[in-house]
Amino acid sequence: MHVPEDPPATCPACGDPYESVSRHADGFVVNLLDNQRYQRVCFDPANDGDDPALDCYHHTHGQAGSSAGE
Repeated sequence: MHVPEDPPATCPACGDPYESVSRHADGFVVNLLDNQRYQRVCFDPANDGDDPALDCYHHTHGQAGSSAGE
C-alpha cells in the first residue's frame, strides 16, 4: 500500500470529502458491512510507476451520503 503524496481535496470519484486515501497495486479486499469507522470506499484508477493501481478514498459515516451514496 502507498499513500499518494499530493491527494486531491475531495474524492475524484464522488466529490465528497474523505478521511484518508491509499494506493494499491496488488489485490485487496474491502468489507464495510460491520465497519464502525467507514461507510464507503470509492475507487479511482491510478498508476504505481508503470503498473496500474487503484486509489481508495475512505469516507466516514458522516462524510458519505452527500452525493454518490444516496
